[in-house]
Amino acid sequence: MSDTNQIHNDWTEMVEQMNEALSSSVERNVEAQAAFVEAWGDALDDSVPEEDVLADGMEGYARAYEVWMDATEQLAEKAATAAEGEDVDPREFRDVWLQSANEAFSEVMSTEAFAAANGQFVDAMLEMQGEFDEAAQESLAGMGLPTREDVVEVGERLVELERRQHEIEGKLDRVLDALEE
Repeated sequence: MSDTNQIHNDWTEMVEQMNEALSSSVERNVEAQAAFVEAWGDALDDSVPEEDVLADGMEGYARAYEVWMDATEQLAEKAATAAEGEDVDPREFRDVWLQSANEAFSEVMSTEAFAAANGQFVDAMLEMQGEFDEAAQESLAGMGLPTREDVVEVGERLVELERRQHEIEGKLDRVLDALEE
């Protein structure tokens, strides 16, 4: 009778572990979605997109949410199958999450709202890069080191000197030719 109790206890423990794993997966899914929505909202940077862009973005998010919910259902089915005693490869769980993540991000990234937010992000990065370059140039000048503008100016002067040198060499060649005649 103790073997039966041990099997029952093992079975109960396995089902509890699977339930905890599924619960944890659903919780991580909800947390990931919340983080995604928060990051997306931050990317919009307090700007209000046009109504059609916003609607497209919300539709994309809704499609992504459906993908996540389908993944959750697939995982629940796989967990139930495993609980019934059938062999389920743990990699199948991972594959469902990876495929769902790809599909969900694809749904969102294909929206006009994502493109607009991405454009705002690139603009902000370019502006920040310009400010950084300006600060770096000012710092170099303050330390008495040549700035980009200084190097460009020296380069332009060298090109002008070379042009003048060639011009003078040409005139000198003509003078020497005239003297030889």
